[in-house]
Amino acid sequence: MRRATRHPVDYPVIAEHRDRGDISLHIANVSAHGFMVDNSPDLQRGERVIIRLPVIGRIEAYAIWMRDERAGFQFERIIRMDDFVKMMDVLQPNPRLRSRR
Repeated sequence: MRRATRHPVDYPVIAEHRDRGDISLHIANVSAHGFMVDNSPDLQRGERVIIRLPVIGRIEAYAIWMRDERAGFQFERIIRMDDFVKMMDVLQPNPRLRSRR
């Protein structure tokens, strides 16, 4: 059961993987708890990556599910709501998709 609303984004990142080094990921949606990528490079459940997000900076996440080319990641820590709103102002170019303040 989802704990937080997912927000659609179009955000490419370079993730740091302990064994594979830098890998390219495309974040398709994000919440304060995690994110989904739509170009999973053959990762397995439990594998960890570190990504850099606007406002948030570096944050670690681990894979919790995989299906076809998609994969869901949970952040190691929850993003504070005020920081999440600031991040979404950067990630979502369409103001209608942004959360109301």
